Amino acid sequence: MPQTKDRNVPVNLRQSGDADVRMLIGTRVRKSPFWHKSVEHGVRAVTVYNHMYHPRLYFSEEQNALMGEYYYLTNHVTLWNVAVERQIMVKGPDAQDFVNRVVTRDMKKKMPVDKARYVILCDEEGGIINDPVLLRVAEDEYWFSISDSDLLLWFKGLNQGWNMDVELKEIDVSPVQVQGPKAQAMMRDIFGDELDGMKYYELKQTQMYGMDVVISRTGFSGEVGYEIYLRNATADADRFWDALVRAGEPHDLRVIAPGHIRRIEAGIMSFGQDMDIETNPFEAPLEWQFDPEKEDWYVGKEALHRIYQDGVERKLVGLVMGGPRITWYNSDFWTVRDGSDAADIGYVTSAFYSPKMECNIALAMVPKAYKEAGTKLYVDLPAEAGDVEATVHRVPFYDPDKQLPRGSYPQMQAAE
Repeated sequence: MPQTKDRNVPVNLRQSGDADVRMLIGTRVRKSPFWHKSVEHGVRAVTVYNHMYHPRLYFSEEQNALMGEYYYLTNHVTLWNVAVERQIMVKGPDAQDFVNRVVTRDMKKKMPVDKARYVILCDEEGGIINDPVLLRVAEDEYWFSISDSDLLLWFKGLNQGWNMDVELKEIDVSPVQVQGPKAQAMMRDIFGDELDGMKYYELKQTQMYGMDVVISRTGFSGEVGYEIYLRNATADADRFWDALVRAGEPHDLRVIAPGHIRRIEAGIMSFGQDMDIETNPFEAPLEWQFDPEKEDWYVGKEALHRIYQDGVERKLVGLVMGGPRITWYNSDFWTVRDGSDAADIGYVTSAFYSPKMECNIALAMVPKAYKEAGTKLYVDLPAEAGDVEATVHRVPFYDPDKQLPRGSYPQMQAAE
């Protein structure tokens, strides 16, 4: 099986398909403060993320399922339950030094109060442990809004040796995302002109109908959007959620799952799917998260400098593909081949039909010899579809300069 490199735990490339298996809802997996609201809004499919139930579909087949959700995301405004993005607080006199030891970029230079940053954390071998959004809410307090791995446990283990003066814990803060072209109008209805001029990745600490919130100009969609972090989330969840739904009604708001079709178009990666602890940032590709000039030591620094000098043997690339429209999450890592009768060389990590590209698109891990745009390949779709032709394409597929989440409308660009 084509692993693209030697791995400690190989990627499972058996093609088992989308089995009709029911998700057990029980007490071992945690329910977020908004879980019951997702149920009220008719959640139809869930996964487990950060040991919590995570919505992945609300719309029925009659509503065109995920493609219907995509329509509302790209034309109106949508509300997402993303409380699975657990908030890990680092607070105390040594908070800045602790943060700078675990992220790859220099946060002393790039992280004033009321600012957010997308960051990555690597282990001693340069493998990506997590790719959270980092928020600085006070001089001595940071929140890691984490992707799907146990970052708090890692922090506690590191600090057994470092013995830094910091408090490390998960806090009762839960986020939602408000995403789509009408997001700014909806937020103005709630907050007036308080958010006017708020720039991409800025924070605003304020109140919403008497509830304490932190707002960031961020999101997982590639659209205009905000994340609203509710403090005291367990107690205030109902009042907060219902107020957002009411505020969104004049703007055609719908509650949907996180928009994975749109995030692939935008080149946003999903941890555990497109990258993991055995993926380094030069493979991902997240080269821009490596700062060769960062003076302070951090976990993985020596390994990343070595990889930076030596290069890598594989790359995550974009593909445009033929075949029937892919309208559901790929349940397997589909194999990629060099020619219709050639051996397997890599695997697709994420794939969907893209309305903006008017074809199937995918992210795939392949040897670096195949990374150039225009390279011809084949992808083995599930049995009923067979193999299809694919072409390597630049990523992001749409809006490569991220004009749209900043508030400008992008123009389509040809492949480079």
